[in-house]
Amino acid sequence: MMNKTPEQINQDLLLPLNSTSWRYYVAVAALGSLVIMGLCAWGYQLDNGIGVSGLDRPVFWGVYITDFVFWIGISHAGTLISAILRVSNAKWRRPVTRCAEAITVFSLLIAATFPVIHLGRPWLFFWLIPYPSERGIWPQFRSPLLWDFFAINTYLIGSFSFLLLPSFPDFALVRDRSTGWRRRIYSIVSLGWRGTPKQWHRLEMAMRIMAVAIIPVAVSVHTIVSWDFAMAPVPGWHSTIFGPYFVAGAIFSGIAALIIAMAVLRKLLHLEEYLEPIHFDHLGKLLLAMSLIWFYFVFAESLTIWYGNEPSEMTVFWVTRSGQFSWLFWTMVICNVIIPAPILSVKRLRSKIGWTVVASIPVIVGMWLERFLIVVPSLSHGRLPYAHGGYRPSWVEIAITVGSFAAMPLLYLLFIKVVPIISIWELKLGQHEKPAEAPATVPGIAESVPASGR
Repeated sequence: MMNKTPEQINQDLLLPLNSTSWRYYVAVAALGSLVIMGLCAWGYQLDNGIGVSGLDRPVFWGVYITDFVFWIGISHAGTLISAILRVSNAKWRRPVTRCAEAITVFSLLIAATFPVIHLGRPWLFFWLIPYPSERGIWPQFRSPLLWDFFAINTYLIGSFSFLLLPSFPDFALVRDRSTGWRRRIYSIVSLGWRGTPKQWHRLEMAMRIMAVAIIPVAVSVHTIVSWDFAMAPVPGWHSTIFGPYFVAGAIFSGIAALIIAMAVLRKLLHLEEYLEPIHFDHLGKLLLAMSLIWFYFVFAESLTIWYGNEPSEMTVFWVTRSGQFSWLFWTMVICNVIIPAPILSVKRLRSKIGWTVVASIPVIVGMWLERFLIVVPSLSHGRLPYAHGGYRPSWVEIAITVGSFAAMPLLYLLFIKVVPIISIWELKLGQHEKPAEAPATVPGIAESVPASGR
């Protein structure tokens, strides 16, 4: 990549926007059909009521809330990791940041649909929004579910801004290389970008501010999601460790999702010269660290429950370790620690992209199982014997879940047709030795980058 000229970089990274193969349409059609299947299943639920799902007394939360927590966790792949890399000025981040930031926005959009899907009367979802009604009824601000509303919307707005800000120079680049309706559209979304020193200065300042501000927002979001559980006196939930435990798990699953997404994009878009093995090696190290941290939290939680020996807590403990849900628990441990840790601990394997992906795929499965094991066993084994019950997801829940997993790659495929998946101007800037040098105006408008990035 270091031997490429700016014009070669432009051609390589703008190619997906300008050319489309038949495989792209086949993939969009296949994923779109799965999303439509999920929407049809939700329509069936709307028509027949929430009873068509497997939810029943006492398990009122099931796969829907599992999916909600899972996708909120995946959202930490992008903005949080990208912000930390920007703040730490990691030089290898430049081809990675936009791939990561897109995951955040898409997963948050998917996650936000599940509380609405879970509602028995989803057309009344606006009751969560604090607004002056004629009856003077306001939402219950002591409810953790209302905290979710504010946290997720704040994170979504911040993440979208974080994704959009560094895209303006690239939008302008596409604008100046387009004609007709495409030029008009990109002229609008580029917001008059001309690459003047004043614009570069303001962009860099805005990115620094957002990078610092978004980190506590990202941490607070999954902490608040953990409080949905920890604030309730339910066996296995009422724990002070849930905040950092959820945040660590979110980053863990997010890194795994980012590695898989980058590997697929690298292969499909022929970005081998831009997404290099060193990027996967660094992300593999982060994944290994988060795997060990996750195992520490699971061990600490298990040890304190076992040592406390409180009857209702022990019921949930044993049903997940040696009872009905034990096969899910040990599958989770195998996927999150036993498989990835040995692979990522060996540099020879970690430096190979295929092995890093092999270590990441089980993490996605394991982290979904972790969220399921948090939700269902505790609700199905309450503190009193009459509060015990079973749960089995119905075809409606499974179809909606499959649709949500298809929605992520579908949104990604649509995204890469309108936005360069790698930040072109940042890549050019990273090829030179003085990235802090003052920006300068360059003929060519959109192709202007700071003086050090030309």
